[in-house]
Amino acid sequence: MFKKAILVAFAAVGFGFMANAQVNLQTFYDFGKDRQYLTTTFEMFKPDKFGDTFFFIDHYYNPFNKNFSQKDADGNRLGGAVNGSYFEIERGLNFWQETSLKDLSAHIEYDGSTWGAAMACVGAKYFFHSADYSKTFTIELMYDFHIGIGKADVPLKVTGVWGLNNLFGVEGLTFKGFADFWGNNNTWGDETTKFSFLTEPQLWFNLGQVFDNHLDIGGEIELSYNFAGNKGFMCNPCAGLRWVF
Repeated sequence: MFKKAILVAFAAVGFGFMANAQVNLQTFYDFGKDRQYLTTTFEMFKPDKFGDTFFFIDHYYNPFNKNFSQKDADGNRLGGAVNGSYFEIERGLNFWQETSLKDLSAHIEYDGSTWGAAMACVGAKYFFHSADYSKTFTIELMYDFHIGIGKADVPLKVTGVWGLNNLFGVEGLTFKGFADFWGNNNTWGDETTKFSFLTEPQLWFNLGQVFDNHLDIGGEIELSYNFAGNKGFMCNPCAGLRWVF
């Protein structure tokens, strides 16, 4: 569970152009094989006259899963601890918002984690949207600089981020997510692969008609290939709650 945005993550890219900032907190329970843990994600998207800023941070909580919980010096599992974190911050630079190229931005980002993997990325992004911003899509093309562990023979990254509001005409139903494809050397025995793929489509329903219009219920499905030390394809469904500030 990396880029909720991405993350984002850009749950409200379109709305960001009409509002001051979009901030939300998500909590997920992961039902994937050998997962069964909680994740919290805090994210923000804010536009301004020079572009936009997006960041999120994931914390992973593994109190019961022996495959993920860390241990102290005596071998006792640290069940209640945060067992890992992942952070991304992205900046879109756009000094030509009043021109015909207003939807094209320069893009820089930094991705880092507690397990030593980190990258700096530079590139460009283009923003597609409907007239009312209810349908949005962002495509990003970046060059990656590996800072932490790992390397890539093909240091390129392509990201697509989408958002569909009031899906099927149902008020409060949102379909959003991202897809990442990037160069990433992974070695298993004598075999080395050159790329990884991750997508996290999310479906949310706003409970404003019943409880509070800040609360959403839904979830996501993490689909990956050659990702996070796992060879081949993986599918990890998650159920979640989201509070939009």
